[in-house]
Amino acid sequence: MVTKQATEQRFVETMTQWLASLPHDLKILYEAMDDENLARPARELAVGAIVYTVTPHDFVSDRRDSFVGFSDDCIVVRLALRQVVSKNDEDTEAFKQRFPEFFDGLDESLLVCEQVMGDLYTWLAGKVGTLGTREYKGKKIKQYLEDEEARETLYEDGLAFRTEYPGDEETLSDKRKKASTITDVMRRRKAEEGPA
Repeated sequence: MVTKQATEQRFVETMTQWLASLPHDLKILYEAMDDENLARPARELAVGAIVYTVTPHDFVSDRRDSFVGFSDDCIVVRLALRQVVSKNDEDTEAFKQRFPEFFDGLDESLLVCEQVMGDLYTWLAGKVGTLGTREYKGKKIKQYLEDEEARETLYEDGLAFRTEYPGDEETLSDKRKKASTITDVMRRRKAEEGPA
């Protein structure tokens, strides 16, 4: 039997890896956005997840001096990409096979997050359904697939995010010792947002 402490330790290790790989994972979202073999709703979801990640004031306020503010981005990126590849067809499988390091073990890792985070995980998972309806810089999500200038702006914002992103795994491992370090910030933000 796996103990609560072991599950929490796995959660901390998982989040540390995810925080270190967030700039790379953002590139996978851009690949999904540009993959015309993927269904249109899946591509719009990818755009919405990009917008969520590069927007400085997302649901859990990003703090450039604190990696904790990026934890929700890591989870939302994974939940969104899992949904992007949820359609069981040849094109979706081909996309998944391009990024085995991302998709292998994803369901199991998200289950660990759900076990540790509880209602916070449910709260963030509920955000994924709204990603395709967001607006960014005065444009609807679908415009980023249709308008070359809008697409270029989104690429530039992603590049700026990756350039300014403050973390690597070594730095992060010093800051992540307990699950509560991650969940407390999200819990405060959930309380600020109020009931749905």
